[in-house]
Amino acid sequence: MAGLRATTAEETRALGARLAALLAPGDLVVLSGPLGAGKTTMVQGIAEGLKVRGPITSPTFVIARVHPSLSGGPALVHVDAYRLGGTLEVDDLDLDASLEESVTVVEWGEGLVEGLSEERLEVHVERGAEDEERRVRVTGVGPRWSGLSLT
Repeated sequence: MAGLRATTAEETRALGARLAALLAPGDLVVLSGPLGAGKTTMVQGIAEGLKVRGPITSPTFVIARVHPSLSGGPALVHVDAYRLGGTLEVDDLDLDASLEESVTVVEWGEGLVEGLSEERLEVHVERGAEDEERRVRVTGVGPRWSGLSLT
């Protein structure tokens, strides 16, 4: 487990870009944290690091967006599970159809998408004491992430 801190939105995006450097096709990232914690800002950094087509905005109303690679790398599948009522609605999205060739990042996915992969990164973002400060906890699940270190 790695605990990180960002004091600005730019630093939160930079943390996302650092995560992107670790990601490969087939990886699942589950983002959790309260409303306004910086989950979408983190995804913006992941997108920058993966060099995918943007802009990256919260897909709350469309549920999922696919951002193709601009550099021959994996596409980014960005999902917002906030409005989903359960795992049956997750199944309806067919995320497993593109999981192997894309990097899939799911905001609000905790408790809903873990069944998509036995190996995943769980990223929890929360507000810190200061206005822009964010505390980020990254936990690797499965053998792929056993030696995870972001510090």
